Order: sequence, then structure tokens, then C-alpha cells
Amino acid sequence: MSRSTPGPYGPKSGPGTGDDRDAGRATPDETGPAVAASAPAEHATVDDAPTLGKRAAGATDAAPAPALGKHAAADAVVPETPPAADESARVERAGAAAVRERRGFLRGSSARNLGLVIALVVLVIAGTVTAGERFASIDNLMVVLSLASVIGVLSIGMTFVITAGGIDLSVGSVLGLASVWATTLSTQAYAEAFGWGVIVLTALLVGLGAGLLNGILIAYGRVVAFIATLAMMVAARGFAELIAQRRTHVVDVDSFLDTFRGNLLGVPVIVWIFAAVAVGGWFLLNRTTFGRRTVAVGGNPEAARLAGIKVKRHTMYIYALCGLTAGIGAVMMLARTTAGSSTNGMLYELDAIAAVVVGGTLLVGGRGTIVGTVLGVLIFATLTNVFIQNNLDSSVQAIAKGAIIIVAVLLQQRFSRKNATS
Repeated sequence: MSRSTPGPYGPKSGPGTGDDRDAGRATPDETGPAVAASAPAEHATVDDAPTLGKRAAGATDAAPAPALGKHAAADAVVPETPPAADESARVERAGAAAVRERRGFLRGSSARNLGLVIALVVLVIAGTVTAGERFASIDNLMVVLSLASVIGVLSIGMTFVITAGGIDLSVGSVLGLASVWATTLSTQAYAEAFGWGVIVLTALLVGLGAGLLNGILIAYGRVVAFIATLAMMVAARGFAELIAQRRTHVVDVDSFLDTFRGNLLGVPVIVWIFAAVAVGGWFLLNRTTFGRRTVAVGGNPEAARLAGIKVKRHTMYIYALCGLTAGIGAVMMLARTTAGSSTNGMLYELDAIAAVVVGGTLLVGGRGTIVGTVLGVLIFATLTNVFIQNNLDSSVQAIAKGAIIIVAVLLQQRFSRKNATS
């Protein structure tokens, strides 16, 4: 007979009673070889079937295993928990959207690029109709491409910055500073002695240094990108004026002029440089880890940090890259104008930002396109040339550029809202 001892909430049963068995706890009478054999059932093999029962080995003639109690029976079969309904629906919607993106030609970036191509073709037709042979000539085409080259290189670097959710207002001033520093008397004297590479290296180092300083201030100094690059824009322009003493430095190194002012296969060298930078930028953004990290940082910096991306260091690299493109643009500017001046690159940062936005890169970050940026640069260069060929006022040109930018931003917002609701 079992004894019951009173407790605060009623009688309390002693060990070995039926209450224990009802609670699913095995008593000493129930424990035995079958329980000991059931312990390794998770790693059971077919040879263990007589001991573990039919379910463990899947046999049809094995002896039935003794009952192990309610809790043991409940633990023997663990049903698979189905995913939540809302999570499954979300995954299905995402998968369907991905399939539509792959199958639909006129969707996403393809639709945006096609629209830019159509706009460019319309401008070419308008220029041909209004200016005739003056616009449609090969010489004028080379002029348009040369005009687009310098802005295009700056725009490639700006694409990375805006894709990462930043902004750089200093690229035009950094270009002017690099062009002045690369054409000082001492720099040209070294270039005469050691080759034109001294001029190129000086311009690249100045641009890279300015961009690196921007990146350090923004990433580690926690200065807002707009303020940091605005300060660099003013300081770089002032430093260029101080070095040049408001005078123009003429390039006297013949080897530099012969190399960068010449043509390759009938196309100016600076156009080839622009093409090389554009191809390199496309590859870097779309086919490398650096590009994927840039998009991730622009889309959600905190999520990128939790994913293991060193956001601060990557931000610094992005601004350094943008400064490097400003140095390349300075070399191209020297080849085109044969002179370094503190006024070089004036307001080029606005043209670069406009080309990037019109090309389809989101101002808020998270999406960037090099192909769209190149098309945006060509659209603005062609528009400028059409106005020049028809002797139109530059004020009208500025109004047209502003209208194009506004339309591009409005279309971006519309597509963003549409994607958010779909």
C-alpha cells in the first residue's frame, strides 16, 4: 500500500504509485532492457530491430517493443512543423517576382535602358533634322564623345557613391586641383626627365588622396556625406587657386600631348579611356564582391554590418574610388585643353549626379547601373551639342536639363512605389 502525505494543495503520493505512472514517469518496475535498448534509437541500424521494435528498423516481423510510457511515446514521433502561412506566401511572391523579372524583357533595368536608348535616338533625330550635316558628321560625333568622356568618368565613380547611399559634391573641384598640381613647373620638370607618367601619377594620387580623406571623414568621423564633400569642394577649389595663383599652367611635355591627344583607330584616346573605365566599372559593380557589398551597404547598412560586411571600411574605399576617377578625369582634361587651371571641372559634380540619376541609379542607394549612367551621360552631351549646333541660348539648355532631372526623379519614385506594392 502506498502512503499519501498531505501537501499545501492536497494529498501528495509517494513513490511507486499510480499517480507517477499517470504522469508519464517510468517506475522501477517499468524500466528494464527495453528502455536501455531504446536509448540509442536515434542511431539505430537494421540489426537492432528486434530490440527497438518495428518503427526503428522498418521490419514487418520484429517483436513488438514494450510500452515505455506516455512521454516516451510522445517523443518517439515528432511531426514536422509547417512554415507559417504568411512566410510561405511571402516566399512564393518573391519567387514569382523573380521569375517575372527573368522572363520579362521589358522589366526592370531592361525597360529603363530601353527608355534611355529611345530618348537618345530622339535627340539624334532632332539634331539631324534641325542642324543637318553639321550634326550628323563623323567629326561632330567625335566632339560629342570627347565632351562626354570627362563627365562620363566622373559619373562612373559617382555611380558607386550614390549606389552606396552617399553623395560626393567635390569631384569637380578635385579634378581642378589635380589638373593644377600635375602641371606645376616642378611636376613638368620631373616629367621631362622621367616621362609623362609623372603627370599621370600626380593627378591620380591627388584625386585618390582627396577621395580617401572624404571617406575617412564620412566613415570614421561620422560627418554627413553632404557636409564633408561640400567642405572638400570649397577647400580643393581654394587650394587649386592658391597653387596656380589664378594663372593657367600650360602643358609643355610633348610626350604627354602626343600620347593623350592622339587618335586610336580614328577615335580620340580620351574616348577609349572613358570606354575602359566604363567597362571596368560595370565589371566591378556587377561581377565582384566589392559591387555586391556596395549595393548591400546602400540598401541597408545595418543589415550589411550584421552580415559581416565592414561598412565603414567599404565606405572609405568607395569615396577613394570616386576620387580616383576624378584624377583620371583630370588627366583627360589636360589632354583635351593642354592646360591646368583652377577653374577646370567647375560644376562638373552636378552634371555627374544628373547623369547618374537619369541613368536609373536610386538616389537613396541600393540600386546602381553603369549602363544607365553611360546612356545618361550621352543624353546630356547630345542635348548640349544640339543646342550649340542650333545656336540656342545656354539658359534654355539649363532649363531643359533641369526638366529632364525632375522627370527622371519622378519616374524613379513611381517605379519604387509600384515595386513596393507588388
